[in-house]
Amino acid sequence: MDDVTPSDRTDDRIDAVPGDGRDETENERLDRNWSEMLQELRVIQTGTQILTGFLLAAVFQSRFEELDDYQRTVYLCLVVTSILTTVFGLTPVSLHRALFRQRKKAEVVHATDRILQFTMLGVALTLAGTGMLIFDFVFGRVGGIVIGVVILLVVVLLWIVVPRVVRHSRHIELRA
Repeated sequence: MDDVTPSDRTDDRIDAVPGDGRDETENERLDRNWSEMLQELRVIQTGTQILTGFLLAAVFQSRFEELDDYQRTVYLCLVVTSILTTVFGLTPVSLHRALFRQRKKAEVVHATDRILQFTMLGVALTLAGTGMLIFDFVFGRVGGIVIGVVILLVVVLLWIVVPRVVRHSRHIELRA
C-alpha cells in the first residue's frame, strides 16, 4: 500500500546529527531550532520596540528643537534603522504564517537565521547611534563619536568575538 504519508512512517527515526548528544529526527531538530529562534525574536522585539518608541517620542520633546543639522540627520537615520530593525524582527513571523503547513520548516528556519543576523546588525547600529546622538547632544561631537565607537566595539566583542572564542574552545575540548 503506497498511500502511507511520510508522517505515518515509523522508520523516520534517523538521528539528524549523529554524535551531537541528541537523539532527534531532522523534523524534531528543526522544531527545536524554530522554538529557540522564537525565544531570541521575543527578546529582540522587546528591545527594538522600546528603543523605537523612545526615538519616536524624542521628536516631541521641547529640547528637540535644539538639535543641529547633524544631530537631526543622525536622529532620522536612527528612526529609519530602528523601524527597519523592527520590521526585520517581525519578518520570521510573517514568513512562518505564509508558509504554514507547506512543509517548508527547513526553509523557514534557514531564512530566519539570516533575518536574525540582519536584525542583530540593526540593533547594534541603533544602540551605537542612539548612544552617539545622546552623548553628542550632551557632551559634543567628539564625545558622541567616542561613545558610538565604544558601543560598537563592545557589541563586536560580546556578540561576535566571545561566541567565536567559546565555539573554538569547545572544539578544542572535543578533540582532547
